[in-house]
Amino acid sequence: MFSLISKERRQSRAFVAFVIYISLYLDNMLLTVIVPILPDYLVHFYSNTNATIIIPKSVMYKHFDLHYVPKLMGATSGHVSLNNLTTTDQSIPLESENGSIGILLAVKALVQLLFNPIVGNVSTKIGYSIPISFGTFNLLLASMIFAFGQSYASLFIARAIHGVGSACICVCGMSLVAQLYTEPDKRSRIMGTIMGSIAVGVLVGYPFGGIAYDILGKAAPFHILSILCLVILLTQFYSLDFVTRHKTSSIVSGDERSKWWPLLTNKMILIIIGGIWISTSAMSILEPCLPLWMMNVLHPKKWQLGTVFIPDSVGYWIGTNFFGGIAYKFGQIKIAILAVTSVGISCIIIPSATTVLGLLLPHFGLGLGIGVIDAALIPLLATIVDNQCTSDNESDICESTPNYGAVYAIQQIAVSLAYSLAPIVGGELVPLIGFSWLMRIIGILNLMYGPFLVYFGTKEPVCNMMHKQCGIPLTLPDLSSSEGGYKRFYNTVE
Repeated sequence: MFSLISKERRQSRAFVAFVIYISLYLDNMLLTVIVPILPDYLVHFYSNTNATIIIPKSVMYKHFDLHYVPKLMGATSGHVSLNNLTTTDQSIPLESENGSIGILLAVKALVQLLFNPIVGNVSTKIGYSIPISFGTFNLLLASMIFAFGQSYASLFIARAIHGVGSACICVCGMSLVAQLYTEPDKRSRIMGTIMGSIAVGVLVGYPFGGIAYDILGKAAPFHILSILCLVILLTQFYSLDFVTRHKTSSIVSGDERSKWWPLLTNKMILIIIGGIWISTSAMSILEPCLPLWMMNVLHPKKWQLGTVFIPDSVGYWIGTNFFGGIAYKFGQIKIAILAVTSVGISCIIIPSATTVLGLLLPHFGLGLGIGVIDAALIPLLATIVDNQCTSDNESDICESTPNYGAVYAIQQIAVSLAYSLAPIVGGELVPLIGFSWLMRIIGILNLMYGPFLVYFGTKEPVCNMMHKQCGIPLTLPDLSSSEGGYKRFYNTVE
């Protein structure tokens, strides 16, 4: 009886999609749960110094990745004061530690950037289930190190391990969902819903970390996260298929370039990846730079610094959960054009706000635009691979079933680049051109990207990814026919 239930669970793609959803949720929850706890860690590391412990503003505004700055600035503990952040760098005793703390905060995204292509290659040999469980185990290990670590080195190692886990879960999780849901309408809707777990994890991580830290101590949130990771890890062992992908020796020993080069030279893939990268960069630049601008211009209350980013997370959740099916129905390219326009306009409006309340609408528009772009374009990457496999069954990326690992590794590389490099670039440009012009420029760049999507969505034929037969358009069957098809994935804007 148990074996029958187990078999049914393994064959239930809805249950597997739920497992992927929770895995991504825990990944992003671990990313943000440390935010309100981080000041205490920093105070502890330098508690032996005689000088007052002050967190350098250059560290906070130039080296932060995903959602760290607003809560850290809003949090105060012991010797860490919000007012101290307005002091100049010359009066900061910890100035010599800027580099080491910056590395600590950026190492997760940098490690994830490094491991994305590695995971993409490994998934072609062993499938998606093993890397997903390995990534979840890394989340468990990182949580335990965060809980018991008492040194800078321990936090550095935990963040690096978290980066490895994120690469495994993000690349192979989305690849497995794309493999399970071959129907274009369901794939678009389910992938959008699963991406919504990112916003949920971000939203829950902040208050969970702060409340658990206040009541139970700094190790308690990570103990709880460790238990949750262990539960989902056991669930993965129960629900995922761990049969290793068997391949011929010629494929195993083949040139890895044959798997990546066709993807990296496909114009449609590049334009999609570019859209994801430039929209994500808007948020990753905004997060480390906005709080300082708010302090200088809007003079907000401390709690407002910690909540101003909530509308973008809510907007992202709405975009990913509700616009996957809409994008499929009305055209993914069309919806992506509207979304990137929303991102551009929101970026331009943000510096014009005169009150904190005036930031809520453009923040919501920014998060909504990014969420819609992800919900529209990320499923499209899987469909490009599907179409290639239909036209060229002998390709290395098309075995018994299409292999999506490489294309989603490329997508995750774009996201990791945005969150690791854009905050640093933004932090350097703000003193030169000012926050207002920085946001206007990134907004204009997003608006200018719309015509690229228009051109490649209407004029550029779908290239054969192995042989580059770009002069031959791909004829896709009409969805109204009894056989179904993929027409709406490469919709025009006519």
